[in-house]
Amino acid sequence: MVEILPFEGIQYDKDKIEDMEDVITQPYDKISDEKQEEYYEKNKYNYCKLILPKEENRYEVASERLRKWMEEEILNREDEPGIYVYFQDFEVLGDTYTRKGFISAVKLHPFEEEVVLPHEETHKGPKIDRLNMLRATEKNLEAGFMLYSDPEEETIDLFEDVAEKEPLYEATDDLGVHSRVWKISDEKEIEKVKEVLKDEQVVIADGHHRYETAVTYRDEMREKNPDYEDREAFNWRMTYMVPVEDPGLKILPGHRLLLKEEIQDAHIEELKDYFEIEEIDEDAYDEYLEENDDTTSFVLFDDERTLGLRLKNREAIEKFMSEDYSEDYKELDVVVLRDVIFEGIMDLEELHIDDDISYERWSEDAVGKVEKGEGTVAFLVNATRPEQVLSVAKNGERMPQKSTDFYPKANSGFMMMDISAGEVLE
Repeated sequence: MVEILPFEGIQYDKDKIEDMEDVITQPYDKISDEKQEEYYEKNKYNYCKLILPKEENRYEVASERLRKWMEEEILNREDEPGIYVYFQDFEVLGDTYTRKGFISAVKLHPFEEEVVLPHEETHKGPKIDRLNMLRATEKNLEAGFMLYSDPEEETIDLFEDVAEKEPLYEATDDLGVHSRVWKISDEKEIEKVKEVLKDEQVVIADGHHRYETAVTYRDEMREKNPDYEDREAFNWRMTYMVPVEDPGLKILPGHRLLLKEEIQDAHIEELKDYFEIEEIDEDAYDEYLEENDDTTSFVLFDDERTLGLRLKNREAIEKFMSEDYSEDYKELDVVVLRDVIFEGIMDLEELHIDDDISYERWSEDAVGKVEKGEGTVAFLVNATRPEQVLSVAKNGERMPQKSTDFYPKANSGFMMMDISAGEVLE
């Protein structure tokens, strides 16, 4: 169902940029004001100056800067289309991983067409910023991030063979993540990847809003160009694709920190009806979650106690859940936490981010904020598994907000894709 195509990547000239580490960045929405300043100081051609200029008229600045850098051949367009194998080597929570995927042009489909699927509920946040950037630059400056299924690991095997060669680009980013990029231009190898994907639905891993923005831009371009061709580039989006079977596909937990509401003794008593509860050492929360990752379990931490909660019986909590839920959805830890504990027992129907709840990547941060009085109670969780993301999305369901935190993010700056009017993919 999903369609991919090779494209002619626009990339930094390696003869003019001696060290890619000086120009690559985190995605635009992960760049703080402080980080923006650091990137600006790092190199006059740093990619931040395209994706997140600090000048007020950022869209005009980005467009003019991009035009100038291409004129100066700081950025060059490749002569031959291809797809790009992209590996990221990283360490997290004491273990090392390599995430293996590829970057290609992926045909855009609105969610209702059920080819590209969302997996998570999102805020109705403003999308106009990235839409204005697309309009100004007519380029995909950053790749989307999607998941697909490859149970026979055919693409993974192909990528590992390609990785035996010298990479086209490599660099280590400011978080210590080492990226390597290779190009596949051989038509038979590209067809092999297409064959794996041809009957697949794909799932957005990260960047739901940006995907919807790309569809909006596509629709605008179609209105302006009613005689458009299907392969015109604005119908496609540069996308990083990773198989769910890849052992390097790492999801971090999204620990929940309540900012105002407290856990009462009456709540604890009611929790005992559904969970085996035990007191644990206050610094043993990660160990408890790891030991109990075979079923739904949580750690509850406030200024009075540290409790391990392990679900007793799934049938007992059915009454808290909608009859419309699939079995896959009911088994999500974050759904049990929301429906049973927050809404069912604590009677917290709506929790607004930054007012009532925050989400923490690291357990020590969630605990530390409770200790400093920046929150009232932390609920620590195990991470959602990649196969759960895929199955729930294919059921047509969306997980609660902040159910997944794919780590690391794909770096920006290794390439871009031209999506201007008249640009046709081969």
